[in-house]
Amino acid sequence: MDSAEYERKIAARFATFDQDGNGYIDREDFSAAAKAVLAEFGTTARSDKGQALFAGAEAFWQGMAGIADVDGDQRVTREEFITGAAKRLRDNPQRFAEIARPFLHAVIAVADEDGGGPTPDAAARVLRVLGTPAELAGQVATALDGDGDGRISEEQILSAFAGYCGVEAPDA
Repeated sequence: MDSAEYERKIAARFATFDQDGNGYIDREDFSAAAKAVLAEFGTTARSDKGQALFAGAEAFWQGMAGIADVDGDQRVTREEFITGAAKRLRDNPQRFAEIARPFLHAVIAVADEDGGGPTPDAAARVLRVLGTPAELAGQVATALDGDGDGRISEEQILSAFAGYCGVEAPDA
């Protein structure tokens, strides 16, 4: 993939993080994502899983801001995301894993309703509440279960999310 194509792909990913569509990514976008996941699964914010999800969202925001918020205004613009986050995450996929894992781990805990790992249906629900069109969410969630065991592991999710965001998955 050439540089221009890569930047277009990353720009499209910006919208995934900009939950409220106001043109920049900020702490509230990560908080809104956490609230949406909790509401979808009927999990309270004050529960251990709810607290872990908000802590993971905050860690993800801090990591994103740390690599992309060039002007320090606590907002990541589209340009900052493309030139800052995308480049740094592509250059250091392990850093992506570090900043995304607490959030993804907490999302998995909320979506794992029986302790055996999230099902493709649960993953599709998460994807839908985070803005993925329903028909695509189902297809992606099914594909995440690469071994066909009916459960999706944290490593499968991290790898897919890293690929979606334009960084290579780190070695597990």
